[in-house]
Amino acid sequence: MTGYGRGKVTFAGQSITVEISSVNRKQSEIALTLPRSLGEIEPRLRDEINARISRGRLTVAVVLHEAGNRAQMGSGSTINLAAAKDYHSQLQRLCRHLKLSDSISVETILRGPGVLGEAVRTEVDPEVIWPGLQKALRQSLDNLLAMRRKEGAALAKDLKKRIKFIRTAAQTIAKQAPLVMERHRAALFERARNADVEIAPTDERLMKEIVFFADRSDITEELTRFRSHLDQVESLLDKDEAIGRTLDFIIQELNREVNTIGSKANDLLISQAVVSLKTELEKIREQVQNIE
Repeated sequence: MTGYGRGKVTFAGQSITVEISSVNRKQSEIALTLPRSLGEIEPRLRDEINARISRGRLTVAVVLHEAGNRAQMGSGSTINLAAAKDYHSQLQRLCRHLKLSDSISVETILRGPGVLGEAVRTEVDPEVIWPGLQKALRQSLDNLLAMRRKEGAALAKDLKKRIKFIRTAAQTIAKQAPLVMERHRAALFERARNADVEIAPTDERLMKEIVFFADRSDITEELTRFRSHLDQVESLLDKDEAIGRTLDFIIQELNREVNTIGSKANDLLISQAVVSLKTELEKIREQVQNIE
């Protein structure tokens, strides 16, 4: 599921920002970017994330800089915000004095004295900074999961509509199932008449054929299991926990039962209903891949 979360904490003289974005993936995949000085605690970060998120491709960025006027840039340089503001004010006064248009670019300000300089590289003890980093990480995870829950609620609503459609199709199959044997019996008599063969309704061979067909085409157990699996899906959709992998398994079982029903029933009307079921189950299967 998709989402975005951000957490920011000031701790031990450092401003710590953690940003996490997620996109759909069946498995968990984490792309983590953080300062080299924090490399040794990367496994802890991954453990924290994996403990709360089991699916999706996550892009995680940890930004660490000294709290104050200087904000670190990716190039290893820093911007002195106080000097930048002062230089900008001076340029504005100059423009007014010379009656020039006030179109001062960022590039112009960065060339001002003392605005741009080399970052002061201070070693950060990972153990000292960890409590603050952990707090910022958890904030970002909370925000990410809140966004994903909203998406999940909308997805669950759509899945319930599809389950309702599937139940209706299953009811159609259940109503048709008892009629299959009668249609088969009528077909046997029709073939006999076409072949000019007289068959009595109580003919032993006919009765054996009908009983054999009835036993072979009985789908009562499959329908019972199918309904039970649908109940499980609806129950899971109402839970506030990770259900993706369980749903994935149940959808596989539903497909298995539908395939068995289609192969055993040997009836046109039931086969048509089975096609509709399989189409809808495939749509559900695709959506379930994105559920946590």
